[in-house]
Formats: sequence, structure tokens, C-alpha cells
Amino acid sequence: MWRYWVGAAAALLLVAGGIFYWRSTASAHHSLPAAPAASASPAEADQESDTPPPPPQASEKTREEKRFSRSDHDKNNIISRDEFLAARKRNFAKLDLNGDGKVSFDEYAAKAEARFALADADHSGGLNATEFATTRVVRKTKATCACQPRGKDKEKNDDDE
Repeated sequence: MWRYWVGAAAALLLVAGGIFYWRSTASAHHSLPAAPAASASPAEADQESDTPPPPPQASEKTREEKRFSRSDHDKNNIISRDEFLAARKRNFAKLDLNGDGKVSFDEYAAKAEARFALADADHSGGLNATEFATTRVVRKTKATCACQPRGKDKEKNDDDE
């Protein structure tokens, strides 16, 4: 029985120690380092830093303005109902293969059926794990800069030779 009491006391001490440590780190001021001073000329900045500055980012307002401009086809600064529904009509037309204004299940599932037939390499009517893996959706990733910092190009070229 005394083992339970010792275990409970040890657990209580660990919890109390954790609380005291957590409170001491929470009350400490963690400040960010000061911003570097701006240099006098761009030439000096290029000499001091080997890394290029990050590319400018579009603000949220700019993205919304672009989206609005893409939707406003007649450029009258008003998006009509037809303009608002245009993308949905195009997508519906892609699904409505026979053009009758109705989308049947066969029309809706045509792409999926073609994808299944393409993935079913052995034509068994079922997909094994390897075949199923070929059906995964490959999403586009954001483009990243493949640029190297200045000074590194020469080192890479020297290594290639």
C-alpha cells in the first residue's frame, strides 16, 4: 500500500513542479530581436546580404479586385446574375455531354468511369492496391523559387566541372 502513496506523492510533485515551471516561463518577457537598420544604398545592401529579398506578396484586397475583374465580363463594375453564374453554367455544360439541359448519372459519372477503366490495367473489373494508387488526385503545388542565393551559383558550377 505504501507504494501507491509514494507513487501518488511523486506524481503530485511532478505536476506541481510542471505548473511552477510553466508559470515562470509564461511570465517571462520574450521579445523579438530588433529590426536591422536600413542601409544607405541598395548597393551596400547587396554587398552585405547574400540572400535575395523575398518576392512581394499580393494583398487580400488585390486578390479580391482580380477576382471581381475576372467575373465582370462587360467591365461595367457591376456583376450581373448571368456573369455570377457563368462559371457554373460552363461547368454544367461540361457535364451535360448530350446537351439536353439535364445531367444524368451516366453523364455525371463519365469521367470517373473512364478513370476506372484506365486504372484497371488487368481488366479484372476491380482495382488492386497498385492500380488504385494510380487514381490519386495530384494537386498543383505552389511554385517555389528555384533560385540560389548569390555566390552559390559559382560554387555549384565549380562542383559540376
